[in-house]
Amino acid sequence: MSQSFARHRRLRKTPAIRGMVRETQLHKNDFIQPVFVTYGTDVKLEISSMPGVFNFSLDRLSEEIDEIVSLGIPSVMVFGVPEAEAKDSVGTGAYSDQGIVQQAIRMIKQNYPELVVIADTCLCEFTDHGHCGVVHTHEHDGHIHADVDNDESLVLLAQTAVSQAQAGADIIAPSNMMDGFVQVIREALDEAGFQDIPIMSYAVKYASAFYGPFREAAQSAPQFGDRKSYQMDPANVREALREAESDVQQGADMLMVKPALAYMDVLRVVRDHFDLPLVAYNVSGEYAMVKAAAQQGWINERGIVTEMMLGLKRAGADMIITYFSKDVVRWLREEWV
Repeated sequence: MSQSFARHRRLRKTPAIRGMVRETQLHKNDFIQPVFVTYGTDVKLEISSMPGVFNFSLDRLSEEIDEIVSLGIPSVMVFGVPEAEAKDSVGTGAYSDQGIVQQAIRMIKQNYPELVVIADTCLCEFTDHGHCGVVHTHEHDGHIHADVDNDESLVLLAQTAVSQAQAGADIIAPSNMMDGFVQVIREALDEAGFQDIPIMSYAVKYASAFYGPFREAAQSAPQFGDRKSYQMDPANVREALREAESDVQQGADMLMVKPALAYMDVLRVVRDHFDLPLVAYNVSGEYAMVKAAAQQGWINERGIVTEMMLGLKRAGADMIITYFSKDVVRWLREEWV
């Protein structure tokens, strides 16, 4: 038989050879673990739609952080869940010095100074209406309509960012999708003496159905309407480049695409057009689907998750925010045992 054809299988013959020629590698430094901090004491409450993910009260948060640090995961992203009674129309708890996020940041940085703490900077968990900014309502044709005021919201988001930096956050990650949010937050941080605090911008954030379980975890679902007037249309990709370009011009240090799996083409396009570090957010709905199928025995969870993470890195992500962070790092450790 002629042997003029290429023998590609030579480089797949053994695990060792496959490892030597592997183009994409996962490393613990790729991962950011989200953590949810809630009010009360002695709380470790599993989120029903996100098996293995918990809301922790401050007095039990160290249980989660100890595990994250022991695995060598370098960074956490902090989300806060305040008491319902503490929420108001302007999200005061988001920028309060004694807000749940600020308290959590101080605790983490005091006890784990080397851990990189990223603060999610938004108002939605802290407003009684669940939107990401200041809402004005008006009546039209017998219906009540609500509009999120972009520029009023920017003032409060800037206050939130500064309060998080004062609490010790290493990185500010604004997720609100208000126009101009990077510029206003950058100016506020600089004025407050935090010129060295980077901004990880949720530059490309879609109005996605994949956020459902998170809204249960953070108790942040809109009480009326939706977020389609400020988050992006899932049908659009050129718009993603306009959003990212604006954030680059306004001073973003890192760019994010959220969600991840249904938007890998967007990750690739953003990667090809901008040279800033790129973050993919593997969101709650993506996590929940895999967990649900794995619990039914329908899929190999480890294999599926590993492929997902490799796919995000192939698409251009430098970092991945995922609720699978601890699992993936454990699996990576086992490969070297």
